[in-house]
Amino acid sequence: MSETFNGRPVKHSLTLKGHRTSVSLEDVFWKEFRRIAADRDQPLNALASEIDAARGDIGLASAIRVFVLKELQACCSR
Repeated sequence: MSETFNGRPVKHSLTLKGHRTSVSLEDVFWKEFRRIAADRDQPLNALASEIDAARGDIGLASAIRVFVLKELQACCSR
C-alpha cells in the first residue's frame, strides 16, 4: 500500500430526512463510500438515507462501514 494510512475518524456532514447530521468515518471508508455512490450514479445523501433506514439499532457510522465492507466482499467474490 503506497498511500499513508490514517486510521483516525473524521467528521463528515450528510443530510438525512432534510436534517444535517455528521458521521465520523476513517478516510478509507469515506472514499470507498463516495466511490460506491458514484458507481451507482446515486447521490451520497440518498445512499446514506437507504443505509440509515435499514440500520436498525446500530450507529450510522458503523452501518456505513458494514455496508462498505459488504460491497467490497461482494465485488471480490465475483
